[in-house]
Amino acid sequence: MRDEQDCKPVLEMRAISKTFPGVKALREVALTLYPGEVHSLMGENGAGKSTLMKILSGAYTADAGGEIRIDGETVVIDGPQSARELGVAVIYQELALCPSLSVAENIYLGRELRHGGRIARREMEAACADILTRLGAGFAPDTIVSTLSIAERQLVEIARALQAKARILVMDEPTTPLSSRETDRLFALIRTLRAEGMAIVYVSHRMAEIYELSDRVSVLRDGSYVGTLSRAELSADALVRMMVGRDITGFYKKEHQPYDPGKVVLSARNIADGRRVKPCSFDLHAGEVLGIAGLVGAGRTELARLIFGADERVSGEIEIDGVPVAIRGPLDAIDAGMVYLTEDRKGRGLFLDMSVRDNINVCACSRDARSGGVLNLARARQRAEDAIRELAIKVPSAKVNVGALSGGNKQKVLLSRLLELHPKVLILDEPTRGVDIGAKSEIYRIINELARRGVGVIVISSELPEVVGTADRVLVMREGEIVGELGGYSGQPVTQESIIALATGAGPETLKQAA
Repeated sequence: MRDEQDCKPVLEMRAISKTFPGVKALREVALTLYPGEVHSLMGENGAGKSTLMKILSGAYTADAGGEIRIDGETVVIDGPQSARELGVAVIYQELALCPSLSVAENIYLGRELRHGGRIARREMEAACADILTRLGAGFAPDTIVSTLSIAERQLVEIARALQAKARILVMDEPTTPLSSRETDRLFALIRTLRAEGMAIVYVSHRMAEIYELSDRVSVLRDGSYVGTLSRAELSADALVRMMVGRDITGFYKKEHQPYDPGKVVLSARNIADGRRVKPCSFDLHAGEVLGIAGLVGAGRTELARLIFGADERVSGEIEIDGVPVAIRGPLDAIDAGMVYLTEDRKGRGLFLDMSVRDNINVCACSRDARSGGVLNLARARQRAEDAIRELAIKVPSAKVNVGALSGGNKQKVLLSRLLELHPKVLILDEPTRGVDIGAKSEIYRIINELARRGVGVIVISSELPEVVGTADRVLVMREGEIVGELGGYSGQPVTQESIIALATGAGPETLKQAA
């Protein structure tokens, strides 16, 4: 970052407040941003990060009394267009592109070049070619966006910002859908933009990213500004205390004690789909948390979906409590006592336009229906209230649409729906993706409590500290196969190093060194 004393702030947000009906989302929040700086914004889900950025982008209007300055001049941002004209660009986690249009058409969307009333497509393509080359894009301006990967679509969003001569770039959880290699390329690009003088606000829950990229970090909690740390002041303890008001000690509480498994609650043998997943076999014990780890594309999610019946398998047998079960689809799995929390909670998990109460009850409501199929609404209300209390779901009312909740609270609503089925086997696929530290801690508490009650829990996660910190035993996958086991009776320790050694095929000598 350039020396703050040698340059003036490009952005100052002072005493920014925002009130929604019945909710004070922001209380006099401050943010200062310098040219050539990556300034990270952290806080629990619901802390106000997105609200603050939407005010900067013009999607929301702040309450009276605050002030926004750009280059020292007070400005009024009364809509997205005025934000763009002031040099502000925002890349949201859910990219705002038109898939059916070309790359050039997306870059110029809303600012199309025209000749005689007709859109000058070739001129737009020629004008954005240099920017795509500068970004190292491997696609042409006339490429249709729907054919691009998520990482490539992010490049289109960044190209749009550069073409519009943006000086302030906001990136909201940009690495969530990316592989590690794509993330590395994105980080290299961010460093290049910083060196060129771009001021970047980086919103993320991932500590490793914050350490790697940030020049400074500002923290919000419960809609209020807590403080800002310089790069030299960054530490996990300091950030966690600022975000959640408590120490990080004991955040991951799993201690790998001598292995004493309960009875086998799930037995999977030779599970395969004939494509990605090769024959896989394992047992899950009652009261055990079994981690499944591996690099992106190793087949972890695919294996889980085959076991649950969400995808068709070409081979394999499954037993629950020692009894063979025929799982032809998810309903068969649920009837057998198995539930699955999908990694895609928005696309495949929740009904975003339905209330919290209805989402919690959607699978369980038929159990207590009165004769003739009449729903027991009183029981449904009580079930929702109990779930909100037990899982500490932050919501003003069970009648609120689940789409309005923060990521962590969405995840807890989805988890509460599954727990209402009283499963014997719970499969959690990326249970804390896009979830803040406070909500993570709650989810880990729930996992430990379920295991204590005798539920068999499978945790699939890309975060190695999460796998190490939650699992009693870990299976490691590589290229569609289970290539090793850690913990349990394997004699190998559950560590990040040992997981990576197996996941990358580093060999037995590396595994011995990791031990």
